[in-house]
Amino acid sequence: MTTPPAPLRVALANGSFEQPVVANVEILPDASQTQASKRVPGWLTTASDHRIELWHSGFQGVPAADGTQFAELNANEVSTLYQDLPTTPGSKLYWRLYHRGRQGDDTMALDIGAPSAPVEQRRFTDGNTAWGYYTGTYTVPAGQTLTRFAFRSISAAGGNRSVGNFLDGIFFGTAPYVVLDKTAAPTGPLEVGDVITYRIAVRNEGGGAAENLALTDVIPQGTTYLPGSLRIIDGPNAGVKSDAPGDDQAHYDSGADKVVFRLGNGAGAVDGGSLPSTETLPAGTTVEYRVTVDRAAGGGQISNTASAAYENRLGDKPEPLTSTSNEQVTQVKPAADLSVTKAADATTVTVGQTVTYRLTVRNAGPNDATGVTVTDQLPDGLAFLSADGPGSYDPATGLWRVGGLAEGAGATLVLRAKATAAGLIGNTATVTANEKDPDTTDNTDSVSVCVEPAPSCCDPCAGRN
Repeated sequence: MTTPPAPLRVALANGSFEQPVVANVEILPDASQTQASKRVPGWLTTASDHRIELWHSGFQGVPAADGTQFAELNANEVSTLYQDLPTTPGSKLYWRLYHRGRQGDDTMALDIGAPSAPVEQRRFTDGNTAWGYYTGTYTVPAGQTLTRFAFRSISAAGGNRSVGNFLDGIFFGTAPYVVLDKTAAPTGPLEVGDVITYRIAVRNEGGGAAENLALTDVIPQGTTYLPGSLRIIDGPNAGVKSDAPGDDQAHYDSGADKVVFRLGNGAGAVDGGSLPSTETLPAGTTVEYRVTVDRAAGGGQISNTASAAYENRLGDKPEPLTSTSNEQVTQVKPAADLSVTKAADATTVTVGQTVTYRLTVRNAGPNDATGVTVTDQLPDGLAFLSADGPGSYDPATGLWRVGGLAEGAGATLVLRAKATAAGLIGNTATVTANEKDPDTTDNTDSVSVCVEPAPSCCDPCAGRN
């Protein structure tokens, strides 16, 4: 199931009453009392004194259900504890809570709706020996852009409704909504052999946490994964780096040619973790890996997107969701793998005879070559006679400008010179083009010719290799 367009994010503030920190028990101003140096953020009360009662876990033997603190519904008088949140009409909101009695069986109501007339959704009755845990959903009615989420005391053991109805671990909001933003550096155009660094920023723009979060990125066609480049840049478990399957939180799967990152709090070698919403973790988490541009990508483009799988666990059973990143497209400059082979018709001649060199130039691609030039400077002892083949040869510079050479094509160049001095004469040819050559090991070739004097003379090439 693909994540639908995100509604306006809804998420309660301070749902587990962890702020401010209290010792044992304190009755504090609610969020409306901005002049107070210490107040309870997020929550409001209908009590005339605007006071909320917070307990620390273990006080009077009562443990917190979530975190280290919890609240008592009423402090000094019977009231309603609530938050008003902007909402998108038609959106589905999830709620969950823990409820417990103080002196015995306590009962409270959950009201949700327009602030002027919230509607009772459910009543909860729990004793003082264990926390009750409850979940549910609420669909925002048409036209309702502000929604109240409220707890109202109904009854308490002992008859005093201002004593009892403990609350903790409260959530009310939208499902998780993971957004992936992918970048590539450098931006290009690149050349064959260059390295691309992909970074993917992962943020949860929803209300609830994205659970069992795993990011997968198939290595783009035309590239090769660079071993040792996996990294979690920031967010939970930043600094993790691994290439081995089953190790840490990230690995390269060579069989599927993809990288896998398990992300979020509590992520491990097998399962993904929990990524809080941007309300708690604004930057989310960021990962990176690198690839090398292959020869096959020359003259084309490299396209890549990442995807994430995660779960919404706010309801009765996990709901699988997926998200896809933006596409990154990198242009690659043309490449031409040129080679040259050089041979002489005869490797032994006498002074005055013609030395004939034959040069074969080939383009193995992957693209057409332009501006192909062979450098073949005749050494001392040889005087230029003629040159046959495509393009033109300048004996003064030794440059043979061949011109264009299609992918898979070849050209033969014939160079003739007169031997003017005896000795072992070596000659080298080198080929280049405007495009990058992904393999330069075969761009140069050499041949030696023994030039002998008159037969009555000694052998000037004796001992040659």
